[in-house]
Amino acid sequence: MRILLTGSSGLIGQALIPLLTADGHQVTRLVRSLDPAGASQILWNPGAGTIARDGLEGFDAVVHLAGETVTGRWTARKKARILDSRAQGTRLLCESLAQLQHPPGVLLCASASGFYGDRGDEILTEASQAGSLFLSEVATAWEVATESAARRGIRVVNLRIGFVLSAAGGGLAAMLLPFKLGVGGRVGTGRQYLSWVALDDVLGAVRHALGADALRGPVNVVSPHPVTNLEFTKTLGSVLGRPTILPLPAFAARLAFGEMADNLLLASTRVEPSRLLATGFRFRFPELEAALRHVLGRTG
Repeated sequence: MRILLTGSSGLIGQALIPLLTADGHQVTRLVRSLDPAGASQILWNPGAGTIARDGLEGFDAVVHLAGETVTGRWTARKKARILDSRAQGTRLLCESLAQLQHPPGVLLCASASGFYGDRGDEILTEASQAGSLFLSEVATAWEVATESAARRGIRVVNLRIGFVLSAAGGGLAAMLLPFKLGVGGRVGTGRQYLSWVALDDVLGAVRHALGADALRGPVNVVSPHPVTNLEFTKTLGSVLGRPTILPLPAFAARLAFGEMADNLLLASTRVEPSRLLATGFRFRFPELEAALRHVLGRTG
């Protein structure tokens, strides 16, 4: 397949390119600035609303992962960048694809399990409604922005990706230093659910969704075994061989991280990957301890 990829410099994108290439696919990156050393690139500027439409013809599939990072303190300007980079960029891409003479057969567009907001112990599937947090608003707008592609007949899959486990970046990588120093601990009460997924299984889900014609619309990309923050904390400490006795109270998390704390650290999302499982996807790392040992190289 000829595959167009956005977000190629991100955690998932960087890992996805060699995997798809090894599978025999030809990957072209949609980028905001050309890399003189890189091949197969097409320019776009989501902020300015420009894209090299002539270069979009002839692709079999598009994998859209681009978006402003959600880490960092959420000022009004930061929140606008988070929302606009996803909604505006996705709308530009999808409207451009819809205008092609020969559009791709499938578009995989990243979304997030943050779609569901803070839902306590409620078991959440793709049929569950959106939550009310800022990230719920972002994920909803992100998915709505793909509607022009779906109307054109492109099979659109909205990948609601959970907390990705990787030592190379993302939330887990940021947690490693304090945990290795023995100053990690639960956040808030620790009872909030965390819907996590190993990076290898995110990549596997992308490969699966590219070929699973039955998949369209929202698809939860999370392990079938979500855990509470307390369970996650204890398991990570055990894998690292370090104590986890210093909790971070909710008020301290809010003081340190502002609104981001309520959306990413204190919200409870107990999400199930119903549609992946129903279409035969098999997780390599469904259990947390094995996943952490794999990504952290602690398999011994």
